[in-house]
Amino acid sequence: MAKKKEVTVEEKLRALYDLQLIDSRIDEIKNMRGELPLEVKDLEDEIAGLQTRLNNFSTDIENLETAIANKKNNIEEARALTKKYEEQQKNVRNNREFDSISKEIEYQDLEIQLAEKHIREFEAKIAQKNEIIDAAKEKMTEKETHLKHKQDELKAIMDETEKEEKLLEKKSVEFSKQIDERLLQAYQRIRSTVRNGLAVVTIERGASGGSFFTIPPQRQVEIASRKKIITDEHSGRILIDSNLAEEERDKMSEYIG
Repeated sequence: MAKKKEVTVEEKLRALYDLQLIDSRIDEIKNMRGELPLEVKDLEDEIAGLQTRLNNFSTDIENLETAIANKKNNIEEARALTKKYEEQQKNVRNNREFDSISKEIEYQDLEIQLAEKHIREFEAKIAQKNEIIDAAKEKMTEKETHLKHKQDELKAIMDETEKEEKLLEKKSVEFSKQIDERLLQAYQRIRSTVRNGLAVVTIERGASGGSFFTIPPQRQVEIASRKKIITDEHSGRILIDSNLAEEERDKMSEYIG
């Protein structure tokens, strides 16, 4: 049985940096989108909320209009009863009957006045709600215009980068499989804790990339020898020499341009 080829530290470093290059390009693409996806979602939610509010107000107005129609029916019924009682009054036999019918007529008059008062109140509420509806519609039109602008902006970026992003995400998975699990976990842990997602960095002017702390010359020699995985004691990032980085950037240019 053939002995499995042992992966050298240098090969591990190269694989890690290749993965870093891919993941950094994915980060760049996502940064191009910035807050746009969140802004689009917030605007969509706001518009949906306004639409729900408009629907509720429309329902309220329909209920008020129904209530007005009912009150108008009550007024017609009261007027019909008043007319009936007035006819009956003409044929009363005594004062007691006359007074009794007069009270009924008075009661119907009060019913009419109360119904008319309710109608005025309902109409005032409708007018108030219509004002709110007009303001909400105006606000919704503004939000929809803003949303369309943001959606177009996001679509333009997505059209430009979506294909590249999907390819890179596929490559990220492929390259991750080439790295042993413990090292991959360390890489992912560092990426999640550093601000710019750079877990593997080169030596730049005697300091690790993204850091101002100088690395001693002896340590730089060890990094350049590629015999072991060395991390920056200040940031925890994995360090590689600039020659290796340049070679891998050239090699990966077919994926990351």
